[in-house]
Amino acid sequence: MNASARLTNLTRIGFATRGLLYIVIAVLILRTGRAEDPSGALEYLGKGGGQFLLGVMAAGLVAYGIWRLADAALDIERHGSDRKGIAERAGAGVSGIVHLFLAWQAVQLMRGAALSGDGTRQGTETALKLPGGWALVLVGAAVLALLGVIQLVKAAKGSFLRYLEPDMARRAWVMWSGRAGYAARGLVFLISGFLLVKAGLEEQAREAGGMAHVLSWLTNPFDLIVGAGLLGFGLFSLVEARYRVLHDVPVDAMVRRATSFR
Repeated sequence: MNASARLTNLTRIGFATRGLLYIVIAVLILRTGRAEDPSGALEYLGKGGGQFLLGVMAAGLVAYGIWRLADAALDIERHGSDRKGIAERAGAGVSGIVHLFLAWQAVQLMRGAALSGDGTRQGTETALKLPGGWALVLVGAAVLALLGVIQLVKAAKGSFLRYLEPDMARRAWVMWSGRAGYAARGLVFLISGFLLVKAGLEEQAREAGGMAHVLSWLTNPFDLIVGAGLLGFGLFSLVEARYRVLHDVPVDAMVRRATSFR
């Protein structure tokens, strides 16, 4: 098995890991009202599954992050060069960075380190200390809002199904779990962007927050509705782990080109 095939197989583990994290987030909010984000879900699983599970998840998250960054740089998913394609590639790049950060957190947990608090709030606090930091915060809010809109458009159009094997894409439960998941993520991004706008305008970092803050900010029954949607996204991610059509990253060709310059 060449390097490209190994990366593709590990990427499938990354999709499964993403699905598992979202299922944990959803179950916690639906059963106990406990609000978590992917980092919190990773820590929760680490306590229950130990070093081996964290190691498997870290490997999958690294591969998934690299695959998403390669998609952003090389357009391996055939997004195209129009405005929509560029936006999708930019989203892939952001996703790649986020999942590489999650992989780093998994390694930290394996080393026994405790994870820090809400990254969005901490980043906002750092930005607000800079000259004109409120403007940076508003830019971040605009990015979150854009990502939210993209997720909602995917939910409405069902465009995420084009990446699955045709037989699986035609199943109604797959379509609706994906739609519910992308809609829930879209709402989380939009609300997070709204809270970030408040933080920037009021220059109060405590107003900002990521998924955990958004879920705790929502009142019943809206938190449960979003939680159910996130459960759908977790299930859809597990479907992707097996049935998504993945285009290989040309790792071997890239290595050959790099070594040819020596």
